[in-house]
Amino acid sequence: MTPSILDPGQRDVRLDFFRGLAMFIIFIAHMPGNSWFLFIPARFGFSSAGELFVFCSGLASAYAFGRVFERKGALAGLQRVAFRIWQVYWAHIGLALVMITLSLAAARLTGIDYARQLGLDWFLAQPADGLMGLVSLGFTPAFLDILPMYLVLLAMLPAMALLGRLSHWLPLGLMAGLWLLVQATGFNLPGGQSPGMVWFFNPLAWQAMFFTGFAFGMGWLKAPALERGWLFRLCLVFLIVSVPLNFWAFTENVAVLGAIHDALVPQDGKTNLVLPLYLHFLASAYVVLVLVEPYRNRLHRAAPIVLVGQQALATFMAGIVLAWLGGMVLDATGRGVMATALANLAGFAGLLAVAALARRYKGGDGKAARQKAEPRDAARPVPPAAYPHPAE
Repeated sequence: MTPSILDPGQRDVRLDFFRGLAMFIIFIAHMPGNSWFLFIPARFGFSSAGELFVFCSGLASAYAFGRVFERKGALAGLQRVAFRIWQVYWAHIGLALVMITLSLAAARLTGIDYARQLGLDWFLAQPADGLMGLVSLGFTPAFLDILPMYLVLLAMLPAMALLGRLSHWLPLGLMAGLWLLVQATGFNLPGGQSPGMVWFFNPLAWQAMFFTGFAFGMGWLKAPALERGWLFRLCLVFLIVSVPLNFWAFTENVAVLGAIHDALVPQDGKTNLVLPLYLHFLASAYVVLVLVEPYRNRLHRAAPIVLVGQQALATFMAGIVLAWLGGMVLDATGRGVMATALANLAGFAGLLAVAALARRYKGGDGKAARQKAEPRDAARPVPPAAYPHPAE
């Protein structure tokens, strides 16, 4: 029997492994002036670690919340989602306050206007309105767009889960309809760094990526078998063709390639999750999963990456702060090859330290985590309570 991408309802170490990889890539991408940014996977294709993070969040939410709606009912599911929204909301507010404080303090010490770089001009000029905008999610400093989007997606989850109990096609139809509405009208929510702006990650578009992952986790979508057949070859060709349309070494030297890219992904293409981004991610995911399949039972050996993926919220927040601090350090030292490498490696070490501390705070230990990540006999399923909380 050929293996499929997912076993609905069963925890999979691949989820934590790829979420961990996404955390490292997101850190690189958020460090200002980081030359490593030129070589992350997103430079070679339409999609990025953002799509990976959102898809995995949807998949994890199926384990953490969707199954609760199925097994314990609507009230238990609503309580679970509401508690998570409470956690993520205050995590976002705390992260924003930390970033604002760091920027203002660094500006006093160095004379560099980090507040402007973080998009705080309007916030500081209109502090009362700015504070109200911050708590209502109408104002988001630069680099802090993902968690507000995640809050909206979590708020949509109960409706999707309840519709799915009537028919799997209902939430899938709603997901497609909202995405098409955005593509046709450009509708978005007001937000950003000043009045008149909109959310960088349009939640009504990005819900398609989130709920695609959720649908796979719930078993609403049947995953294709992981085999090197026609689908694998088709996806591989798509990925190869995407490289010259995205990699800067091509697009900056061959005008027609850059023009094609801009036609396929317009200025608001990332914001509205245009089709090339969605398809490129799915193709990338399938090709990578097929290639990884022979080594699937060895992924738990990459313990540091898996650990970071298990503590995704804590490491995401830490990654944003560490990347911002890393950019400040490079402003002082210069962005030579060695300084840039040390800044990135120090950030990686920081992510691992935060993940370890978060696991320890939650009562886990190294031995327990390894046991949770060990491959298991499919005939002896481990109860869901044995797994680390998948939405963490």
